[in-house]
Amino acid sequence: MPNSTASHTAVELVVMDMAGTTVTDDGLVIAAFDTAATTVGLAETGTERDEARRYVLDTMGQSKIEVFRALFDSEDRAQQANRAFEAAYDALIDGGVAPVPGAVDTVTRLRDAGIKVVLTTGFSAATQQRVIEALGWQDLADAWLAPGAAGRGRPHPDLVLTAALRAEVSDVAAVAVVGDTASDMLSGLRAGASLRAGVLTGAHRAPALREAGATHVIDSVADLPALLLP
Repeated sequence: MPNSTASHTAVELVVMDMAGTTVTDDGLVIAAFDTAATTVGLAETGTERDEARRYVLDTMGQSKIEVFRALFDSEDRAQQANRAFEAAYDALIDGGVAPVPGAVDTVTRLRDAGIKVVLTTGFSAATQQRVIEALGWQDLADAWLAPGAAGRGRPHPDLVLTAALRAEVSDVAAVAVVGDTASDMLSGLRAGASLRAGVLTGAHRAPALREAGATHVIDSVADLPALLLP
């Protein structure tokens, strides 16, 4: 349910997260992380592994290379972990990812109403493209953005601001950000998006989403049209 009233600014663009928001991957992130952690020599059991897993869960939505830089003690080790993570995740994508129920209909309804939709991720652009191809989503959204060429990953505002520039919105207040993590909400807040909707289909629960700046918390992206459309 919303925890504030909807913005009076007409929404022109929705910047929408993928994994956990529009895409379900059934634990593939942690499975791929465990492969990456083992690759760089982190003990397979024990406190260090448990704490690393918890950090990965707490930072869901952030750029994966930045997560590995925070976890490991050198750039070379972080890059090695990131490469191993992407290879492991990519190998699990086929048959391991699916649309969140109602996600395709939501994006279609928003675009039919004249609202642009950009899908974003904390994965690399190459992994994002693999997910898009596995789902057959090449024509679903107006654009797709990933950390790198589109700027820094979440919780920085870069992906939201890049989407706003490409969509040529009249005002950043006309942007809505939708995601399942605190990082999604914080990136929207920092970018100046007036509507920030947290969804409960992914990593973080309502209190964490609200604390990070969510203006609304909804059960699923399927509930977004009721929030944005007449």
